[in-house]
Amino acid sequence: MNVKHAIVERRAYRSFQPVKITEEIIYDLAECAQLSASCFNNQPWRYIFVNNSEVLKEMHEAFSSGNKWAENASMIIVVFSKKELDCMIRDREYYLFDIGMATGFIILRATEIGLVAHPIAGYSPKKTREILSIPDDYNVIALVIVGKHSEKINTVLSEKQVESEKRRPKRISLDKFMYINKYGERLKI
Repeated sequence: MNVKHAIVERRAYRSFQPVKITEEIIYDLAECAQLSASCFNNQPWRYIFVNNSEVLKEMHEAFSSGNKWAENASMIIVVFSKKELDCMIRDREYYLFDIGMATGFIILRATEIGLVAHPIAGYSPKKTREILSIPDDYNVIALVIVGKHSEKINTVLSEKQVESEKRRPKRISLDKFMYINKYGERLKI
């Protein structure tokens, strides 16, 4: 699978079946993040790969009610860092951009090896820090819910979520976010 194919195949499914997450898979995903670009090569990303069933169960307490489906995860990747680990030039904090790129590499690699890696924002950073002993000065940026896609639709999903399981949600058109040379200028195609 090439990168474009992984991008096209990547989906944020919510219906999972159990899959064994080995140390080899964890190292493979971490190595992909390690190769990502970062400001002055600071590599500000920090990840906790949670695959222990007891810790996964504890993490259910951190999910918002709309993410009950995530309780079927075979792994949760906790994405965290702090701005001091990366470039800070005036009011620009690069760490979020750099960590986003590294996490994107993880998501694409997970797709390539047949896993779903679904990032979520619906969780309690405070509860996550407590459960995983993450120091308070770190920002818990996202959770990535990892599993094997199941064709059987998860019964806890809302109608809207069921619909997005069946077909990829509509993407905004290029003319809504893409400009050429200056703001407001569009391609002539």
